[in-house]
Amino acid sequence: MSVSSSDHAATGALLLCRADLAAVRPAAHLLRERLLLAPAGDEWSVLVPETKPWLQGTDPVDRVVSAWATALAVPVPWPVLALWWDRDRAGFTLAAGFRRTVTYVWLADGTPAGEDEAMRTFGARLGLDPVLGFQALTPLTRPDTDADARARLIALTAVLARTGLALPAGLTPGEPADRLREVARIQPAAEQIESSGWRDAVRAELDVVEEGPLGPWLRGPKARILGAVQLAAGIPLLAWGATRRGSTGWTVAGALLITHGALSLAYDRMRAEA
Repeated sequence: MSVSSSDHAATGALLLCRADLAAVRPAAHLLRERLLLAPAGDEWSVLVPETKPWLQGTDPVDRVVSAWATALAVPVPWPVLALWWDRDRAGFTLAAGFRRTVTYVWLADGTPAGEDEAMRTFGARLGLDPVLGFQALTPLTRPDTDADARARLIALTAVLARTGLALPAGLTPGEPADRLREVARIQPAAEQIESSGWRDAVRAELDVVEEGPLGPWLRGPKARILGAVQLAAGIPLLAWGATRRGSTGWTVAGALLITHGALSLAYDRMRAEA
């Protein structure tokens, strides 16, 4: 079945990240997609697609951006919310680490087509008040003849204002993708995320890991202390094991400590010089 240009115009998406630009930038590079990155309030950022891959492939917009959100969220400690819409439906997918994604859908006329439990989980994962926050989300799960799918998404972002979200003027869910792209381009702090080569991709992936919980132990003072401690413990352990029969296990343990310590110090030095 052919898809009309009006259907294309009615399709769009936004990716909302619960982190500032510095944290989102390296993770966004891992998608290998052309995106525009802009601030969206207190500790929120928004990613706007510059292309429309849902028009070239077989996957609709919801599957495309939900996959992006999931890929973005896996290596980082903050959640990613994909908002999407087309001629027939609108909805969101919330991804957070390795947790199961949360999805909710409205039909074009605003009729809810999701489960209340999904909305409750959505609010909990974004840190909304378990009473007041859910009370604000509940109307989105109830019939409303005056609210179409676009109005539902706008109401959703209004609720998220409680968490600091503030989308730039004109960057409104439900708008055509081309308009969103043009609005994002003129934002003062906006920057372009482009597909990069393998070296940049590896560097971006290392940046993402270093921004996570293990970061301080991979690079910086804690990493150097850990490396030195491993070397200090491994050298005498290796020497002690080498001089005694039947101490292969201690010898291996000493060698592993030395190897880990040396690699830790070398990695810290390499990243400092990069």
